[in-house]
Amino acid sequence: MKSTIQRTALITGASRGLGLALARSLAQAGWGLIIDARGAEDLEAARAELASLTLVTAIPGDIASEAHRVELIRVAEEAGSLDLVVNNASTLGPSPQPGLLDYPVETLEQVYRVNVIAPLALLQGLKDHLKEGARLINISSDAAIQPYEGWGGYGSSKAALEQLTAILAAENPHLRIYWVDPGDMRTQMQQDAYPGEDISDRPLPEESIPGLLALISGDLPSGRYQARQVIEPDINEEARR
Repeated sequence: MKSTIQRTALITGASRGLGLALARSLAQAGWGLIIDARGAEDLEAARAELASLTLVTAIPGDIASEAHRVELIRVAEEAGSLDLVVNNASTLGPSPQPGLLDYPVETLEQVYRVNVIAPLALLQGLKDHLKEGARLINISSDAAIQPYEGWGGYGSSKAALEQLTAILAAENPHLRIYWVDPGDMRTQMQQDAYPGEDISDRPLPEESIPGLLALISGDLPSGRYQARQVIEPDINEEARR
């Protein structure tokens, strides 16, 4: 385990899928980690794995809960300033997903609480604990911009998250703020979106990690990116021009 931590990241929804894959990569690079997830058992398994590589604090809970967010903010304050916050936790909503005219409004409200309100509320609580130039990444989806039939609840919540994130970027030019579509992935959420279907042809979450790492460690401007299409500019090439 690394004894000296120089960079610290907070990643929500890090017990499996994309969140865990990113946490693994950062742990291997010596980042300190604060992670959360709703499933305490899966989160503890992730913590135990990552703890062999770096300093990691795991806080089980629902990101839509104010009490849980307060606990995350307290741990972040104790760790010192953050270099990175990744709002990865989200909820699909009902499975199978209903059309909008049949979508239970109370369920839609919960989808928006998890996918839109909670990420902003967490960032509000962390704003005084961010390093200058910190990276903020909100994980989105192509469903935010494509009107897929049956994806009205999740897709519209991600569209709201993208607009919210774009405004955050305009208001905070001292930070690097990204809203990122990781692409289709072989995850539990993807399986829940297509119950009974074979999703083994989807790429593993690890295939989206290089693009996220380029945003985290590079100098790309704030904006919307597709993780598997991110190309870090060649600094030497620019210098030759």
